[in-house]
Amino acid sequence: MGEAVEFFHCNGFSKVNEIIIEENGSDDSWFEEEIDVDLKWSFALNKVLHKGTSEYQDIALLDTKRFGKVLVIDGKMQSAEVDEFIYHECLIHPSLLCHPNPKSVFIMGGGEGSAAREALRHKSINKVVMCDIDQEVVDFCRKHLTANHEAFRNTKLDLVINDAKAELEKREEKFDIIVGDLADPVEGGPCYQLYTKSFYENILKPKLNNNGIFVTQAGPAGVFSHKEVFSSIYNTIVQVFKYVLAYTAHVPSFADTWGWVMASDQPLCIEAGKIDKKIAERIDGELLYLNGASFVSSTILNKTVAKTLKNESHVYTEDDARFIHGQGVAYRR
Repeated sequence: MGEAVEFFHCNGFSKVNEIIIEENGSDDSWFEEEIDVDLKWSFALNKVLHKGTSEYQDIALLDTKRFGKVLVIDGKMQSAEVDEFIYHECLIHPSLLCHPNPKSVFIMGGGEGSAAREALRHKSINKVVMCDIDQEVVDFCRKHLTANHEAFRNTKLDLVINDAKAELEKREEKFDIIVGDLADPVEGGPCYQLYTKSFYENILKPKLNNNGIFVTQAGPAGVFSHKEVFSSIYNTIVQVFKYVLAYTAHVPSFADTWGWVMASDQPLCIEAGKIDKKIAERIDGELLYLNGASFVSSTILNKTVAKTLKNESHVYTEDDARFIHGQGVAYRR
């Protein structure tokens, strides 16, 4: 069961690493995440199961009453047991289903193992490279996230501890699919360089096979949050690839709609019937969220978001970040 946790009391709150736990004098404790200076998102807890600190970040596993086990890094929720399948199915399966016959996948980030787990469900896949910079996070997740134990043991998984940019640069091989499962491109953050036009153009795209597909998580995509990073990520990718598709889904534990962007120099097939057929033929087990119709519908953006994407002019470069001060959600992934 859970290890002992040392609490540091301050003004009615307890801090576990950088995780704020509110204790109200009863049996109830709460995890609190600041979304903005005037908005907080709280979860009732059963207990803090595990905690740790790596060279790069603080890590904890919480047992919440509503969302089950929750992985928290630097005080921000990364995924929740009860609904992480929404995020990871949307991240992984559309690109693999749009590809005619995917054999190889390179995942930038993804240390918790869920993205690799979903990719390995595809029968055609021979190799999944998961490249994460933080050994401690990977070890923590491999030990404590039981849903991904099988994925970490899969012989098709090549687990690499390195900066994804450096790893792609040094590899001579190319991939059918490259996945970005990284923190959002916040100025000064550890992943910002992996969202720039020059990275996509000069490093990532040359590592794709001729019919290869790139997909990345693209941050919050709600009516009020899509301008933080989603529209800029989309517009940056538009500068590099011929065919670019944005899609969204609501993730309850994130308290927002989330966005992804998929891109290729070959047309992307998003016909519902064909996608359903490929799901039945290619994937081991049953998907919990995605089918052909739900994926097609996820590409239809509301008027406000669609207008922003159409008119967005900002492009991520090494010298031109879009920094939203105080937007804690920007560090979520």
